[in-house]
This record gives sequence, structure tokens and C-alpha cells, in this order.
Amino acid sequence: MRCAEIERNTKETQIKVSLNLDGGEVNVSTGIGFFDHMLTAFGVHGGFGLTVQVTGDLEVDTHHTVEDTGIALGMAFKQALGDMSGIKRYGTFFIPMDESLAQVSLDISNRPFLVFRASFEQELCGDYETCVTEEFWRAFAVNSGITLHIIAPYGANAHHQIEAIFKAAAHALKIAVTKNDDGSVLSTKGVL
Repeated sequence: MRCAEIERNTKETQIKVSLNLDGGEVNVSTGIGFFDHMLTAFGVHGGFGLTVQVTGDLEVDTHHTVEDTGIALGMAFKQALGDMSGIKRYGTFFIPMDESLAQVSLDISNRPFLVFRASFEQELCGDYETCVTEEFWRAFAVNSGITLHIIAPYGANAHHQIEAIFKAAAHALKIAVTKNDDGSVLSTKGVL
């Protein structure tokens, strides 16, 4: 089984993440309703077993909770993927959500990088600060070793835009972590 358990504790956040790339229940509690909704959608649409339990310094704002969750989730993906052999490696997916569109393209390459091209007219979705979306995905990319391109070329409703991003990322990852035919490392180098 391609599974991981991460526990990360700082003075700002206490986080437990359990991940199964091959499926399972999804249970998320971060203290931020909209963020719970996004991570739940991510788990469901990716077909991942995902448990995320977070206690953060929400009296400050949502930044530490969201970014640190990205760190822990990225670490879980890296751990669950091991040496990254036996997977298709690449994934691209588009998600339309009403007036919004998101595209995510990624390479599970062990070369972390983020390109984030999205802007949001609204500053908040519930208690969630929309500006932390980029911080979450940067933390995820860096800690998972994934090259990640996120593009939301248009949209008027930040809820729709961000949800489309999380769902597109989930589907792109689902494609990329799919087992390949021969279990090899998809690289001319023979290693990622």
C-alpha cells in the first residue's frame, strides 16, 4: 500500500495527516470551514484516503494553518510515493466550475517548483483568506518534490476559482500517481 502518516508540530500549528494514494475515507478538520471543504474535495476527487487534523493559531489568521497543512500534505505525498518508481509521473486536468476555469499540470519529478497564475476578486471565502491559496500550493510543491503549474485564467467568484483549482490538482495527481505498466521509473536517467 502506498501510504504515509505525517505528524508536524510547531508553536503555531499541530498537524496530523494520513494519506493512502489508493483510496479510503476522507476526514478533514482544520478549523477553517472553507479549507475543510477544499481538502475534502481534493481527497474525494483524487480518490485518496485522506485524514487531516489541524489545530492552528487561527486567532492570528489562517496563514499558518493553511501553509503548514500544505507542508504536511506535501511530505505525506513524498513519503507515500517512495522512490517515485512505477508511476505515470505526469498529469494535467482542467476543471470548469460555473464561470471559472482551472488547469493544473504537474510532474512528479523530485524537482519542486510552483507556477501560480490566479487572482481572486474576493479577499475571503468564509474565514479563509484567498491569498493563502498560493502559499498552500507552494508549500505542497516544495515538500512533495512536484513541479506544479496552476492556472486559473478567468473567473469572478473566488469560491468557484479555488474549488476548481483543488479539484483540478486532485485529478492531475490521480493521473500522475497511477501505476505504469512495468513498474519502472519514467525517466531517461533511471531515477527521479
